Amino acid sequence: MPLASDITIDASKFRAENVAEETKKANKLVESITANSPKWHEVGAAKHREMRETGETPLPVPVYLPEAFNATLPSRDNSRDIPMRVYKPSNGQRSKGVLIHFHGGGFVLGSHMHADTYLRMYADKCQLTAISVGYRHAPEDPYPAGVHDCIDAAVYLVDHAEKEYGAPLRFIAGESAGGCLTALTAFGLMRSRPSHRLSGLILHYGEFDLSLELPSVISYTKPLVVNKDSLERFNEAYLPGMSRAERRHPGVSPLYEDMIGLAASSPTKSLPPALFVCGTDDALLDDTLLMSAKWAISGEAIAKIYPGACHGFTAFPGLSVAEEALDVTVQFVREKLHVEV
Repeated sequence: MPLASDITIDASKFRAENVAEETKKANKLVESITANSPKWHEVGAAKHREMRETGETPLPVPVYLPEAFNATLPSRDNSRDIPMRVYKPSNGQRSKGVLIHFHGGGFVLGSHMHADTYLRMYADKCQLTAISVGYRHAPEDPYPAGVHDCIDAAVYLVDHAEKEYGAPLRFIAGESAGGCLTALTAFGLMRSRPSHRLSGLILHYGEFDLSLELPSVISYTKPLVVNKDSLERFNEAYLPGMSRAERRHPGVSPLYEDMIGLAASSPTKSLPPALFVCGTDDALLDDTLLMSAKWAISGEAIAKIYPGACHGFTAFPGLSVAEEALDVTVQFVREKLHVEV
């Protein structure tokens, strides 16, 4: 009997000939937009956020849906609350669970207010109450402020979601920096609320090693959404003065968490199921490959890789690989909810 690898991967996902022409054209457009966009580190983070709101960046003006509403959650700091944006299932349908979402933006940019269409997807297609959390940003509030906000929001919803929304907290989702926060929050819940079992995590092109020393980051130089230089700027704002070794602390970089030990100490002896999504033209590709492989040792990990897709690709409406990835995301959630797919 011939030898078989204990780890398998679909190599076709990484071959250049399998990148669709539509994806190549989209990447060229995004690369041009990235290269010619105002830089947050030049105009200032706060100013750049204002410019995003008013359409002064190449990104479209944020869409605010009338069905979504604003609310707050308590934080560990009694003097402040955590803002959030809530979208409930349409037509008065009973919620099957609560999903909390942490947006991307390098821990510096982005907003929970910009996630309405994403929240609607989970509410309408999965019958979830979807909540985007307004965690604090660097450089005004560097690490661990944002992590604390995300964990505080999750802990509150573990304790109160049934009463306030008629269903338990079941999913955590995040993209890019939000993927990092999703993993850290899930690990935090496993320690502080070990009896609560999440139905799943959704981790889109997450940053899991903030030391930025994985090969795909080091070798990625083109200005296609993010590269090594832009990631360095974001992380320096978020982790000011931290050495590379300090950035590898598992409370900062979830890739370095003792996942085997954490799973072994949990009542279920496993990590929650997780969906990982990433494109092959992404500086953070190795983050997803390594994190999903480590996750699979101690829990269910589904990694979906999209040929030629760049960082942030699920946010590009009409792009075939984006639609496919979002369909997979909905399928994952519905399967974990035991809804017919």
